Amino acid sequence: MTSESESVRPGPRKYVLFDVDGTLIDAVANQRRVWGTWAARYSLDPDEVYRVALRTRPMETFATVVPDRDPGECLSALHELEDEDVRSGVYAAFDGAARLLGALPPGAWALVTSNYEHRVRGRFTRTGLPVPPVVVDAAAVTEGKPSPLPYLLAAELLGARPEDCLVIEDAPSGVQAGLRAGMTVWGVNAPAAVTGVHRHFGSLREAVPDILAFAGAEGAAAVG
Repeated sequence: MTSESESVRPGPRKYVLFDVDGTLIDAVANQRRVWGTWAARYSLDPDEVYRVALRTRPMETFATVVPDRDPGECLSALHELEDEDVRSGVYAAFDGAARLLGALPPGAWALVTSNYEHRVRGRFTRTGLPVPPVVVDAAAVTEGKPSPLPYLLAAELLGARPEDCLVIEDAPSGVQAGLRAGMTVWGVNAPAAVTGVHRHFGSLREAVPDILAFAGAEGAAAVG
């Protein structure tokens, strides 16, 4: 005969996987400025370049806006500008980000970004956000979002099952990546819900209590 304490077992541990730009860090002005400077180097319309860059990865952007230029050269120029922006640009974390990341259980969350880890670390240092042990960046996978590979790799590194993971995203490509990975996906920081999300929040701050509850940190939800 088993005792009551022996028969009641905790459920599977839950994990939270965060996109970075647009989700935890407000980098819209920085991205627009970087692409504007890049466009000027090639005598292109900055607004048109940024419009394309918003919906494509850099190499695809180059193929669209400067098909006659060496994509490697274009990427090097972009990386140079992005690195300089990390050093000198002004960044802000979205309201609630510091409280949220500080309250999550250690080892229960990761960053999944289409950027590079050194830039993420630079931005997090500038904004005072903690960096988790697991960061899946553009160099870690052969396919970026909307492929599920970045989120699946993050789950693997955390020792998590996809069905026990919550993805926090702001963009359609990231949402699709999380859904294709078989994870729960919540959208934040957008006026309207991205197609496919299981829940939508107008801001990250609004989502903080529910994210902490999902991760089993309900008691931390009251931290101000």
